[in-house]
Amino acid sequence: MHKIIFIALILIFCNPAIAKQDWENKLNTSEYPEPEKILPNPNSESDIVISGSVSKNLEMSLENCLKIALGNNPEINEALQNILASDSRLKQIWSSFFPTFSWQTSYSHIKQLQLSDAFGENLQFDYYLLGQISVQQMIYDFGITQNQATIKRLDYKGMKKTFEAVVNDVLYRTKDAYYNLLYSYENVNVAQDAVDKYQMFYDEAKAFYETGLNPKVDVTIAQTNLSNAKLKLIQAKNGVNLAIAELNNIMGVPYLEKYSLCGQLEFKPVNITFEESVETAKESRPELKLAELKVEQARQNVKLVKKGFFPTLSFEAQYQVGGKHWTSNDGFNIGGYLIFPQINAALIRNQIKEAQYLYDRELATAKRTQNDIYLEVQTAYLTLNEKRDQIPVANLQVKQAKENYELSFGRYKVGESSPTELKNAQNTYEEAKLTYYNSLYEYNSAKALLEKAIGKNITK
Repeated sequence: MHKIIFIALILIFCNPAIAKQDWENKLNTSEYPEPEKILPNPNSESDIVISGSVSKNLEMSLENCLKIALGNNPEINEALQNILASDSRLKQIWSSFFPTFSWQTSYSHIKQLQLSDAFGENLQFDYYLLGQISVQQMIYDFGITQNQATIKRLDYKGMKKTFEAVVNDVLYRTKDAYYNLLYSYENVNVAQDAVDKYQMFYDEAKAFYETGLNPKVDVTIAQTNLSNAKLKLIQAKNGVNLAIAELNNIMGVPYLEKYSLCGQLEFKPVNITFEESVETAKESRPELKLAELKVEQARQNVKLVKKGFFPTLSFEAQYQVGGKHWTSNDGFNIGGYLIFPQINAALIRNQIKEAQYLYDRELATAKRTQNDIYLEVQTAYLTLNEKRDQIPVANLQVKQAKENYELSFGRYKVGESSPTELKNAQNTYEEAKLTYYNSLYEYNSAKALLEKAIGKNITK
């Protein structure tokens, strides 16, 4: 039931327009959706929402991880609650145009001290008020309430943009953690392969030693290498557990049991240009829209402070029943009031100056935000190109290291190579594979960072 309410609120309060782009790279909005689409639908079997611990061994894809994060990450829920609270504050401002009612019932015993002294008598009496109902209605306040409502409306829109920024950040961190987990699995595969090879070397060295072909030192070296490989395997497996914990925490399901991933690290080329990236960021990054809203909010605040001298026109009516007895009399009052505030010219003058300075500050902040986002896009774009260029080199290193290892292994089989030479070749091959997988991870992570920087997901 809570999930249904959660989705309904998103549909009501968030509906930004989608910028249309005609690029070589199409923009897939499913991974960077509008706010009204970010929550899973409880009636859809394709959506996944998990709370608490589960016992099944799940196979997770990147898409499922993103859906879980969007449905369970507490930062998103926190940002949504800020939207709802801001909407309530806006409605509180508009409540000034609604009438207010009050009811009063009382009993008073009055002794007139001054009159008693003047007349020489003890003048005292009882006063009963069975009921007094009052109605007050603000008629006009010369635009003060309108300005306050405009400021709160801008704050409400700002909360929605903050919500979009949180979603964008959660998606990026989920993708980065997902790719890191894939990289951790590859580390385990490499470490396991090393253990298998060193186990084979140890068995062969032991067999050669027992037949008298090799000295005992070869067995000792092979045994040491095997122990080191097993230690690296233990560390690699623990790295997987840490990566799972990190991904689960970002998705908002820290108690999720172990699971396996469907995908693998791969290279998907990105053909977006830097100019296209910048233009997309200008249209899609919520931080830019938020900065503009804050500038307008500060401008409205300047207008509001300048109205500190303005009065308020209101209407009030009262009806009373009471007197010497509970129902001995009744009456009513009706009046219109033009209420001027207490004016402190020096105070209002300095409040206006403060508001103007804050407006100038927001202008500077908006400019800084624009510059920072440009730098973020530029850095992400250049980083992506760097990681892309590293992949072919890392792949070539793997081929070269594998060839060197196979040659060393062949020499070792015929007794022309030492265990140390074989170990060095094996280590070089192992490091080359890890470097290659790390290059793939960094490339995919850089791609996710560029998607965060421009506010849209990039697909070929």
